[in-house]
Amino acid sequence: MFKRLKKDLEINIEDKEGQLFLGDKKKGLRLVMLRPNEIMEFCEFAGTNADDILIWVGKTLGKTFMEKFFYNKDWSKETIATKKEVFLGSLEVLMLLGYGALTGMFKKDHLIVNVYESLATEDKESIMAKNLCLLYQGVFAGFLDVLGIEAEGKEIECILTGGEKCSFKFDLIGEMLDDKLVDEEISDEAVSDFLASL
Repeated sequence: MFKRLKKDLEINIEDKEGQLFLGDKKKGLRLVMLRPNEIMEFCEFAGTNADDILIWVGKTLGKTFMEKFFYNKDWSKETIATKKEVFLGSLEVLMLLGYGALTGMFKKDHLIVNVYESLATEDKESIMAKNLCLLYQGVFAGFLDVLGIEAEGKEIECILTGGEKCSFKFDLIGEMLDDKLVDEEISDEAVSDFLASL
């Protein structure tokens, strides 16, 4: 999966339009609002007390990413195992785009997404940095929405409040995973090795 995604991640330049495209131009995935520095600028623009708006914007970005990257795909015909693989592969793509080191873990009735070295880390001193966490939450929710995985999410740990990472929990609604799809806990050593490999 990752090799295929890496091939699709070639950045193409459209000289006439002055646009950068992720993958084939027909996917229409322009590198505009998905760039980390522009996400940070948007968060400053949104200001404080804009939680719902920021989650909605993040969700829209996540949905657009999935719909453009996997255009004309009917996810209702896919198994939960395939959806899980695509979700984890999409997290890898976000890493390549500069969103930090991301890990995903599927449990029986929920999933956890951990973000190490998130964009918020770089802007820790700003009061607006928390807005970045809301955008992350929205992006992950957008991925799940397109895949047809119903879930409700919230941030359960944050680098800005003393945590080692930003961690998001998405409770599955009306669905339980088969035991064979449930992931083992990731050890601290494995996480350290993973971060060192980046």
